[in-house]
Amino acid sequence: MSPRDDIPDLRGLDGEGSVQVQLDENDKIEGAKVFAVYGKGGIGKSTTSSNLSAAFSMLGKRVLQIGCDPKHDSTFTLTGSLVPTVIDILKDVDFHAEELRPEDFVFEGFNGVKCVEAGGPPAGTGCGGYVVGQTVKLLKQHHLLDDTDVVIFDVLGDVVCGGFAAPLQHADQAIVVTANDFDSIYAMNRIIAAVEAKSKNYKVRLAGCVANRSRETNEVDRYCERSGFRRLAHMPDLDAIRRSRLKKKTLFEMPEEADVLHARGEYLRLAQSLWTGMDPVSPHSLPDREIFELLGFD
Repeated sequence: MSPRDDIPDLRGLDGEGSVQVQLDENDKIEGAKVFAVYGKGGIGKSTTSSNLSAAFSMLGKRVLQIGCDPKHDSTFTLTGSLVPTVIDILKDVDFHAEELRPEDFVFEGFNGVKCVEAGGPPAGTGCGGYVVGQTVKLLKQHHLLDDTDVVIFDVLGDVVCGGFAAPLQHADQAIVVTANDFDSIYAMNRIIAAVEAKSKNYKVRLAGCVANRSRETNEVDRYCERSGFRRLAHMPDLDAIRRSRLKKKTLFEMPEEADVLHARGEYLRLAQSLWTGMDPVSPHSLPDREIFELLGFD
């Protein structure tokens, strides 16, 4: 017998060329609506995720936000602090997960939103997907998903490798945060391609995009028209949003100025639309050359 005879053929199970570990049936999140938030690094995914979580909570929903970034600042404005990560807490108990209690890694934020920071391995080592998987296992073992209506995964940057595509295995819908510029839309196009690959074998579908920190949306809308994608919301480049980060607060805790009220309303409208449910879209990612021709410089 050849040493390679026992190696399973994984081609095509999780996208062409992928050899990812498959999702354990016991780790599926059931009973909650699950959203994964993606986008270019620094585009405002954590701000968007936290305010969206706050908006869901204002609608009376029980919300859990899971940060999937080694920076562990996803839930910063919900909790008002940088909370310990699951991976750091596991290290403290020599990875004996049975020694952990829920209060060791789940923290309550604004309006009762439950907050978890998965964290990640040191730079250049390990797999972020493993950390996400262990976090979901812990939450299920402690029955912390049983009383949850909405789960939001806030995912690292625009990395679309197998590791940080892991939340897509759990998600019902993926939301992409973008800006009205070429680099952000280019990253969005790559993310759409990744979700397209995942959707062949998982339930995840694309909900649409949020145009963030943008005065206009013309370039985003042009891309959506060409690719068959959809813009869900528009968050202008408001100083109030920057100030809310500095104050470690969501927009729902800021003084009721006109621009704050407008942004709150947009988040509430988005949360209600996602909760009510909308038909998913099936865009096609564009070839690089086509994006350059559509949005690139003359």
